Amino acid sequence: MSLREHFTQSMKDAMKAGDKTRLGAIRLIQATLKDRDIEARGAGKEVSDDDILAMLQKMIKSRQESLAMYEQAGREDLAAQERGEIAVIQDFLPAQMSDEDVKVAIAAAISETGASAMKDMGKVVAALKAKFTGQMDFAKASALVKAALNG
Repeated sequence: MSLREHFTQSMKDAMKAGDKTRLGAIRLIQATLKDRDIEARGAGKEVSDDDILAMLQKMIKSRQESLAMYEQAGREDLAAQERGEIAVIQDFLPAQMSDEDVKVAIAAAISETGASAMKDMGKVVAALKAKFTGQMDFAKASALVKAALNG
């Protein structure tokens, strides 16, 4: 089942179950995906499953930032809503790699690309994104790649 079909089926299930939080989050995902489709169509491209996984990760990151602001402002009602949306979005992502697995993947990517200095960081991150989209946080991975290349 493709991710798009999974979204549609999950939306139907949420409607039947009366789960308003899940339904709302899935509708947000589908609206964002529709925007991406329109943007890609204009460029003569198609949105792949990897693009969708990257979009989901971006949505989670955005909600985590909002969550931190709401908690800081003492708005527990809005914070709870963000937590619910994060949980729903995470359900559609593949299992996240452990920190140890990320380090092993980085070491493998460095050896595959022959990277030896900071100027090669882009190659390493691109290799990681090609293999592990949706499975790791690339902001953290970039910092680990930088540390590994600096020795």
